[in-house]
Amino acid sequence: MTGFRARYGASPLHLLLVVCSFAVTAYAGVRLLQGDTVGIVVWFVGAALLHDLVFLPLYTVTDRLVQRLVRHRRRDGEGAGPVVAGGINYLRVPAFVALLLLLVWYPLILRRVPEFTRYTALPSGGFLGRWLLITATLFAASAVCLLAALWRHGRTAGGRPEGLPPPSPPPPGAPPAPPSAPAAPAAPPQAGPPPPAPSPPPAPSPPSPPPAPQEPEE
Repeated sequence: MTGFRARYGASPLHLLLVVCSFAVTAYAGVRLLQGDTVGIVVWFVGAALLHDLVFLPLYTVTDRLVQRLVRHRRRDGEGAGPVVAGGINYLRVPAFVALLLLLVWYPLILRRVPEFTRYTALPSGGFLGRWLLITATLFAASAVCLLAALWRHGRTAGGRPEGLPPPSPPPPGAPPAPPSAPAAPAAPPQAGPPPPAPSPPPAPSPPSPPPAPQEPEE
């Protein structure tokens, strides 16, 4: 078992699941191509090209614009508040799921299948409202998760000032710092008259005049 895991990189159960998934995919492909083979191939290639050439640049540019807008608002001080790592994902995930549902079910959401009611005996007018309800539920659940993340972030911060990093722990094995010596107590004030003021220093004596010069003898 250890040698198999070292060669394959995972357990035999993982290999079994991968083989089963490939078998199911091959069966679905064979059944799908039994009808209009050319139409299925054209649809598959067209969907891949449409995604890579249109949808991928579109939602990539939209994501970059949203991130730049959020950074600009925070830099200007309009969006001051706690920052959650990966906060943009709380907007990406519900938007991605809602757009994916729209892409898969857009013929029914936009009422492009007039034969739906005739074939299924079900009304075709409720798909748009259901999609809007699912989209609103996704964004509401994402907002609740964001509020929970902000609450956890506030508790983890522990009331530290914003922008101040947490104190680094001491290195392992380092002895604890010795406690500082207590300050000496101040001397109590003594009762009695105040001490006399110090006497001023004596004034300096004036300097003696210089001796008169003597006249030379003839």
